[in-house]
Amino acid sequence: MDLAAIVQQIGYDMAAAPHRGVVADYIPELKRVDPSQFGLAVMTADGQTYHCGDADVRFSIQSVSKVFTLALALGRMGDQLWTRVGREPSGHAFNSILQLETEHGIPRNPFINAGALVVTDAILAGHPPRETLGEILRFVRAAAGDDNIHINPDVAQSEEQTGHRNRALAHFLLANANLINPPELTCGTYFHQCAIEMTCLQLAQAGRFLMGGPNAPRLVSPERVRRLNALMMTCGHYDGSGEFAFRVGLPGKSGVGGGILAIVPGRASIAVWSPGLNERGNSQLGTLAIEHLARATGWSVFG
Repeated sequence: MDLAAIVQQIGYDMAAAPHRGVVADYIPELKRVDPSQFGLAVMTADGQTYHCGDADVRFSIQSVSKVFTLALALGRMGDQLWTRVGREPSGHAFNSILQLETEHGIPRNPFINAGALVVTDAILAGHPPRETLGEILRFVRAAAGDDNIHINPDVAQSEEQTGHRNRALAHFLLANANLINPPELTCGTYFHQCAIEMTCLQLAQAGRFLMGGPNAPRLVSPERVRRLNALMMTCGHYDGSGEFAFRVGLPGKSGVGGGILAIVPGRASIAVWSPGLNERGNSQLGTLAIEHLARATGWSVFG
């Protein structure tokens, strides 16, 4: 298998794609991003890297950050975390308030916004937000083996100014005794975590700990790696998770910045970025690119 040729062909195909989706327009800083950009990076278990397009351009990872914060929260709380958040697909939009109300303040899973707020709240645990954000950044940098990863203050401010629905979710969680810290502190931490900027190359590197196998970094236990991958498969693309599993067959986590982190257990970590989103809030070309990659390589957990 000529993986370099496969990746380059995907780059050519995506450059010619006529439908690129629509950038997230409810966060002003994301609305300004050029939708013509596309990057892909693949890092294999033996340390080889293959990339194309804008793989070295920084972008806001947004909800991809939830994978890293969930790993941190599980390391701190263990299975006690599951008393506050579920593990089932939502079937609703990532920022749904309706579901949170009908299920009495217990978010369906840790990757929808309400669930991610609970996870961030668990990590915050009475500490100053600056300390918690430092801890999150240290974990991401350790995963990537790269200290040149930072929070974009303009994106964070943009989210602070427009994050009213997330504040509503946080207050509803508080009303149901499922928020420990003041909503403004949990939300502020969450907004800044989502504003972490990375390149596809950095993100693919950071995802290596989720590959498992003898060559993967040991940031969390093998059992926890399996659980994280299971949640990425079933819940990582919100109400498009079933479609992603059907088309791609790999654990993956998307973000409204247009990034997707996908894992081939034991074999590779994949990061793709294209800021135009489909109707489910997932990268239009990113999803298509990983589908093409999985088909060309035969990479699928379903064989």
